[in-house]
Amino acid sequence: MARPIELAGKSGARYRYMPLEEERFLPPAGANFVIAELSGGGARLVYAGETDNLANQTWRSALERARQSHPKAKILTRLNVTRAIREAERMDLIEQHQPPLNQASS
Repeated sequence: MARPIELAGKSGARYRYMPLEEERFLPPAGANFVIAELSGGGARLVYAGETDNLANQTWRSALERARQSHPKAKILTRLNVTRAIREAERMDLIEQHQPPLNQASS
């Protein structure tokens, strides 16, 4: 089983994300996701997003875009049903990590 990766937000809050096995069954639940390059030193965020339904795989287009410039990028998820909480968490991570693909879409 994959190990969780802890990411800190600008607020100091810490969030546990799990690597996503792309071909596995995904729950139809709201979730935050990050696309990151993983190394022994941790995760370097490339993009942070959220979705109302993880199973719809709306994250896949963001992952494909990210892999154009970051071919080894992986997707990590955190189930989180409430939209307001997802959005606050996403903004907290963006403020702390300044993911380049979020900056490009601003």
